[in-house]
Amino acid sequence: MARVVIIGGGPGGYEAASAAAQLGGEVTVVDSDGIGGSAVLTDCVPSKTLIATAEVMTEVEEAGELGVRLDDGDDDPANSVRVDLSVVNQRVKALATAQSEGIERRLDRDKVRIVKGRGRLDGPETVVVGDERLDADVILIATGARPRILQGSEPDGERILTWEQVYELDELPERLIVVGSGVTGAEFASAYDALGSDVVLVSSRDRVLPGEDADAAAVLEDVFKRRGLTVLGKSRAESVKRQGDGVVVTLTDGRKVEGSHALLAVGSLPNTDDMNLVESGVSLTDGGFVQVDRVSRTTARGVYAAGDCTGVLMLASVAAMQGRIAMAHALGDAVTPLDQSTVSANVFTAPEIATVGLTQAVLDAGGSTAMVVKVPLADNARAKMQGVRDGFVKLFCLPNTGIVVGGVVVAPRASELIHPISLAVGARLTVDQVAQAFTVYPSVSGSVAEAARRLHLRS
Repeated sequence: MARVVIIGGGPGGYEAASAAAQLGGEVTVVDSDGIGGSAVLTDCVPSKTLIATAEVMTEVEEAGELGVRLDDGDDDPANSVRVDLSVVNQRVKALATAQSEGIERRLDRDKVRIVKGRGRLDGPETVVVGDERLDADVILIATGARPRILQGSEPDGERILTWEQVYELDELPERLIVVGSGVTGAEFASAYDALGSDVVLVSSRDRVLPGEDADAAAVLEDVFKRRGLTVLGKSRAESVKRQGDGVVVTLTDGRKVEGSHALLAVGSLPNTDDMNLVESGVSLTDGGFVQVDRVSRTTARGVYAAGDCTGVLMLASVAAMQGRIAMAHALGDAVTPLDQSTVSANVFTAPEIATVGLTQAVLDAGGSTAMVVKVPLADNARAKMQGVRDGFVKLFCLPNTGIVVGGVVVAPRASELIHPISLAVGARLTVDQVAQAFTVYPSVSGSVAEAARRLHLRS
């Protein structure tokens, strides 16, 4: 029986543990933060729970157009609804704890041993936790990442916050300055704006979401501005300081932005410090991320890595897949290497932005000859019924075969609508095959089929 030791209890760790147990391994998980890791306890699950409340507020705000009225006589339902942030955050933390406990019960059923503490390597075959030494045939490093902090702008957990600390707030920030316009910054800016905060988003680039589809980012930025959210483009934060009962963010050009709270969303750092990795033969990048190949192997024999500590598409779904792939490879099961071109991702803003496969940036740079079509949701019957005007469906296909190689969806619940495109990309379906599949009328997903039909006309 292979002895498997996994350092880290996040998605890469707990999914690997279950997979290894199913394959007959004797599995130990070493964890110091709580099973589920930051994804469950302080990041993905909490943030998306908070965003779920923000989604309801967005729907309420737009309900007046649909004829919804409240008994207080106000024609605008948004004026009569408020958020109790203390209740919201109590729910957020309760759900995160429940999810963690559920995963721990699952590991217990799989007969996975859990050791509390911080693990480090003593060579490629031994993990040390306190005074205990765990001999291993296979080691998986799944230690995740932590928020990066601006030098000299240390969070205090009260007014200057990381995304892990916002759930301790009892009252809605009156004026929230979000530093960083990547996925995390955009999501929290969108959420707190919907909840009722006055939000300022500081972006060092010329647009929000610089790493996402430019058309999608443009839609989101237009929505932000229409809703009154302030976007400071080409504005890099130099420092964030506490000032009385508020904060002041100083920009590199000397401007100062004052607010009640500041949220730092300026990237992540891998949790690979003080683990004796390099000394044990595990190569790290200059940024401290663990170097892995497509089956999650590191440069040390028998040592694998998964999740945010590898810097490979920092998504919970990718971490889980890396963990499962690692165990399949290590324990002799059939294995399919990670294919990043089939990974779907979502930005949980309002509207959401979902992507898979080929990107517009690659196409524009001449890296592909794919054909592309974009269908605006304003033309979709179901979207009209729901009062949805912002968004689109974009499909990419190869010019000769018509094989679908990518897609972008900007819409409410885009995270659900991207799935048929992900299936098409993964199975190498053609636009004709996608177009010939029945869709419900009326449905927003009908725009996926419409985009496929338009690509057939152009092929």
